[in-house]
Amino acid sequence: MNDGRGGAYRPLADRLRPRSLDETVGQRHLLGAGAPLRRALEAGKPHSMILWGPPGTGKTTLARLVAGAADAQFVALSAVLAGIKEIRATVERACALRGTRDTVLFLDEVHRFNKAQQDTFLPYVEDGTLIFIGATTENPSFEVNNALLSRARVYLLKSLDAADLGALLDRALADAQRGLGSLQVTLEPAARELLIAAADGDARRMLNLLETAADLAEVENGMRVLTGASTRAVIGGNYLRFDKGGENFYDQISALHKSVRGSDPDAALYWLCRMLAGGCDPLYIARRALRMASEDIGNADPRALSLALEACAVYERLGSPEGELAIAQAIVFMACAAKSNAVYAAFQAATEDATSHGSLEVPLHLRNAPTRLMKELGFGKDYRYAHDEPDAYAAGERYLPDGMPQRRYYQPAPRGLEIKIGEALEARRARDRQKKGAGPAA
Repeated sequence: MNDGRGGAYRPLADRLRPRSLDETVGQRHLLGAGAPLRRALEAGKPHSMILWGPPGTGKTTLARLVAGAADAQFVALSAVLAGIKEIRATVERACALRGTRDTVLFLDEVHRFNKAQQDTFLPYVEDGTLIFIGATTENPSFEVNNALLSRARVYLLKSLDAADLGALLDRALADAQRGLGSLQVTLEPAARELLIAAADGDARRMLNLLETAADLAEVENGMRVLTGASTRAVIGGNYLRFDKGGENFYDQISALHKSVRGSDPDAALYWLCRMLAGGCDPLYIARRALRMASEDIGNADPRALSLALEACAVYERLGSPEGELAIAQAIVFMACAAKSNAVYAAFQAATEDATSHGSLEVPLHLRNAPTRLMKELGFGKDYRYAHDEPDAYAAGERYLPDGMPQRRYYQPAPRGLEIKIGEALEARRARDRQKKGAGPAA
């Protein structure tokens, strides 16, 4: 399709790239009236920044607007293709212009640069030779050097909502010079809804789909009509955003875990299905469910761990999509189950003691004594075999190392089966106190 101006082809998304702040769609929290970033741009005083957000939210566009507002030289590099050589060449050009014109270095996918590459331009950001703008879809806290983070302000860009995407769609259809206005494209309501849904907050994706659909549309009486059926054929199957191994991935598994912990089966099911629809490996979710069962339910309902383990086995035997139902069953059960992190907290506390107290000796009465020498040395002496004691409990016996204070790591929650466990433990401790002559608990 011609770009409408007789020149070489340019994608619709590039042709419609905003040329001013007023043309920008979305990001009102950053570019709305009175917002700090807008004020800085209107004053022509750009600063180094990192633009963090999902694809198609305007990171590159915003970087160009920053450079334009300051009448600065704009150098765009991709961390996928560029290296230290390209950075040094940019620095040399910036140094030559120093004092007459600022240079904005835009580095797309900055998270793909390693520490050495990021360090290359750090001094020039610090002394003002470069105004650095990095764009990333990943959390800069993990992917960008602290030294660079401290010299750049981080702005979080948000996915475009349906209203923003609808406004952009209308602009693309109406603009005869930069958009599709000269093609007289008619969009049926069903097609419009599909395009906005398929965009999933990504303006570039929506415009690319629109352009492809318009290219393939049948011409009727000089009009290109986009129907729901023809648009669905262009869009294809799944279009949910799900970056395997990326920030979006961990955010969603975190939401699933927290929904289970918060006892909300509906939210837990939503995040489960959201991840499955996005292409997440169901077995990964099943394995994470095992962790949830131990960490957040524990002995309040030990069936949760069994059910989660069985869900893994069912999926391994049946695969998709049949096995996914077993995972959903386990997730719903865990969300509805009584909650306790008592074992998790006890494990953490015991681990801390085990590492901080050093290699304390095992008390002699607890040691194994398979040889006569070991018996002569006192190994196993005075050990009380619990099964020979009343109720199979040796009241007053001590099992922790000598010299280490008595600990109570495990504090059963007053929920589910742990109510019974707590009562049983307290009864045994009462017998311990009676054996030692301590009397009833305070």
